[in-house]
Amino acid sequence: MITKITGKLLAVHEATLALGVGAFEYEVLIPDYNRRLLQTKIGQEISMFTIDYLEGNQMASRFTPRLIGFLHEVEREFFDLFCSVDGVGVKKALRAMVRPVREVATAIEEQDAKGLSALPGIGPATAERIIAKLRRKVPKFALMVSREEGHIAEVEPDVIGEAFGALRTLGHSESDARRLIDNVLKHKKRFKDVSDLIAAIYDQSKA
Repeated sequence: MITKITGKLLAVHEATLALGVGAFEYEVLIPDYNRRLLQTKIGQEISMFTIDYLEGNQMASRFTPRLIGFLHEVEREFFDLFCSVDGVGVKKALRAMVRPVREVATAIEEQDAKGLSALPGIGPATAERIIAKLRRKVPKFALMVSREEGHIAEVEPDVIGEAFGALRTLGHSESDARRLIDNVLKHKKRFKDVSDLIAAIYDQSKA
């Protein structure tokens, strides 16, 4: 089992990164909140805490080994816990992780079913199951990860996640919402609230 991998960050894509380790190049699946942090580190040496899993069709006995990577060991631990909820699983958990672990853990602890159900692929029923199973297990994640995570902009907690949800409500696809947020963060680094961020996104799109 591969639990940690260190190498040169060669590229960052929408859902994966390419990591050069000696003569080998590894494709590593990453959650969206890590993708934003890693986009500024291309060409640098990084370490990822990883999970192995087999992707494929059990009925057809066809499986592909995959690596999922996280910047911190505590994030990997949280992801394992999140995947343990009935109806979640690896693919859904990865798709849902558009917000930092700290924010997701806080939403679970505070029983914010509405906030959780706004995550991609997590509807109201799944949100309730997540809260029921994990509410008493997540407080340490909110505390530990908040000290370790870096931030790409001076943005209050939840602003990026809430802006993502607002853009989805306005009819943007997941990939388009991510692109709009990424583009505006390249040009301005301080946003006081969601309205400020959304206004900047639409002002930039008019330019």
